Amino acid sequence: MKGLERLRYAIASFIKGGGKYEDAVNNFIRDLQKALITADVNVRVVIDLTKKIKEKALESEPPPGVLRREWFVKIVYDSLVELFGGESPEIYPTKLPWTIMLVGVQGTGKTTTAGKLANFYKKRGYRVGLVTTDTYRPAAYDQLKQISEQIGVPFYGEKGGKDPVKIAKRGIEFLKNRGVNVIIVDTAGRHGYGDEEYLLKEMEDLAKALKPDEVMLVIDAYLGQKAYDLAKKFHEKAPIGSITITKLDGTAKGGGAISAVSATGARIKFIGDGEKIDDIEPFNPRKFVSRVLGLGDLETLLEKFKALEESENLEKRWEKALLTGRLTLRDLYAQIKSLKKLGPLRKVLQMIPGLSLMPIDESKLQVSEDKMDKWLHIMDSMTYSELDNPHIIDRSRIRRIARGSGTSPEEVKELLNYYENTKRMLKTMKRKKSLLKRLGAGGVFS
Repeated sequence: MKGLERLRYAIASFIKGGGKYEDAVNNFIRDLQKALITADVNVRVVIDLTKKIKEKALESEPPPGVLRREWFVKIVYDSLVELFGGESPEIYPTKLPWTIMLVGVQGTGKTTTAGKLANFYKKRGYRVGLVTTDTYRPAAYDQLKQISEQIGVPFYGEKGGKDPVKIAKRGIEFLKNRGVNVIIVDTAGRHGYGDEEYLLKEMEDLAKALKPDEVMLVIDAYLGQKAYDLAKKFHEKAPIGSITITKLDGTAKGGGAISAVSATGARIKFIGDGEKIDDIEPFNPRKFVSRVLGLGDLETLLEKFKALEESENLEKRWEKALLTGRLTLRDLYAQIKSLKKLGPLRKVLQMIPGLSLMPIDESKLQVSEDKMDKWLHIMDSMTYSELDNPHIIDRSRIRRIARGSGTSPEEVKELLNYYENTKRMLKTMKRKKSLLKRLGAGGVFS
């Protein structure tokens, strides 16, 4: 198993595992570092990223109703999405005409990418044209001309020309006079070695002379550690506005892409995953990270967070528990988290319509602040199966949970007793609710 693919197994292991939360976080951070470094992500990027994740995981508090392990997965997910640029970038020109200047290392598929971009924008109604300024590679002119004829867009180049800046200026003018409103300028590939500084200088001169609306860096997904320094060097000569990654198929490690994003602060706009002219698609950071992590349980977690952000609150959770008579340790976890913020249980229960009519014996449900903290740690050390089905927790599980949470078996049993008391209280409420309905007071529940 290589590179980023290791992350999905690390996430799955973290979600399903028990043990002490802090230990699980530290173990996952080590797995994350190994996965990113194996994927050739720049070491500085890895250290900065994992440091931020660990700090947030251990210092921040999850919202009510969310387990710390679920919260940690969300932190990892959001951090990786942010590393890839956050939300999906705007892929369409913000004004017309629009000039895109492509730069990149030789052999990354830059000329092919120029054709793919032209085809992409043409299919969406833009009038696209291609320009080649590569005066070093004899085949560059013929390759781009052939691509332009294949997709049916105007082309400009000067076979045997010597001055890239003059060629580019004449090409842009030529295309604009023909009504082209998206112009893609392909430049000569740079090896990035010290003896080719003149090529980087040429790129800088082109950017200053043309003042393109967008400088797009094209990088190979297999580039690895070199991507960081090369991207930084390109960025110093001509500020990078966007990135296209080529060869990002199922086996690509993709670390170079992460490094390049970090080095330039630019957004990944497109990815190429094949040789055909249609093998290019807009880059969606959230979908990509979800795919890397392997959705499974993560998809459920993300939906849960979305629901929490939009509408979930404590009243609805307790009202559902009251109506169904079913309570899990997840619900209890949410209750304790909320009690720490909202105060006594009576105050929380009074928010639920109709409960003010019912006498509630709260004496058995009062819990100290220290005890609540211990119980949260205990539930953080449980597996999802145990949280959803507390009846499966036997003596051996109690001992394991106690070890993982740094508590005693007696304290674990005390939590389970609290759970049973709360569950019995809900069943009593449910019966009283049915009685009230028969007596004509049911309107408060409808």
